Amino acid sequence: MHTVKNQEARLECRFDLEGESLYSVKWYKDGNEFFRYVPKDQPPVQLFSLPGVTVEIHKSTESQVVLKRVNLFSTGRYRCEVSAEAPSFQTVSDHGDMTVVALPEEGPRITGGRPRYQIGDIVKVNCTSGRSKPAAHLMWFINGEQADSSFLRGPEIIFMGREGLETSVLGLEFRVKPKHFMQGDMKLKCLATIATVYWRSNEESVEGDKPQRAPVLESRETVTPSKSRVDRVQGTGTCALVIPCTSLVMTCGIVALLTTHLTFISVR
Repeated sequence: MHTVKNQEARLECRFDLEGESLYSVKWYKDGNEFFRYVPKDQPPVQLFSLPGVTVEIHKSTESQVVLKRVNLFSTGRYRCEVSAEAPSFQTVSDHGDMTVVALPEEGPRITGGRPRYQIGDIVKVNCTSGRSKPAAHLMWFINGEQADSSFLRGPEIIFMGREGLETSVLGLEFRVKPKHFMQGDMKLKCLATIATVYWRSNEESVEGDKPQRAPVLESRETVTPSKSRVDRVQGTGTCALVIPCTSLVMTCGIVALLTTHLTFISVR
């Protein structure tokens, strides 16, 4: 699961005691316990300090833990452990991985373009996506078609700041041919993506060098909506994300007395 920095994440642990009484529910991050729920204790909830983990105690229960304002240190493997009461004290557990993403502050930038090109000219431009974690994946398109890999220069990843944020740069270099102006203007577009939570693009539209027409250089930045449910986290308001079973929800191998399923939910 990917979630965005400073958002709230809800971790659900769904279990079936199959007639047994609940003794405890424990949560671990990378093997370190940070949350314990024992219904017979007073108070029933106990927290343990852990970097990157801030539990919203009033929203957390035996079946879910809510983390507020996740940060890059929140990335890791989370495990839920459920134990039955005496006499069996049988225990089952399940886990899932969460990656926190720091998004760029702005969309990708295209630099180095000229106002117009003639047939035979060399196009040499760069696309830069600002500081993020991880670095954005960049793709070039010429007139709507993905650029040939032989035209690409890079990518170059530049590490910046204490958090290790990354700036990515991908160059595009090719010789202009008549086919590039078959549909009129030549359009150069750069698309920046991070997992399934971030899709931004920028496009330049360039006219050929024709004396009867004034040269025009247009730049357009667009936000490309993803069909992934994760993109809804980026919208306005409060949304929830349930990761598909095939990617994160697992069934424990021990099924004699207990069964458990782990689901991650990310909300803005």
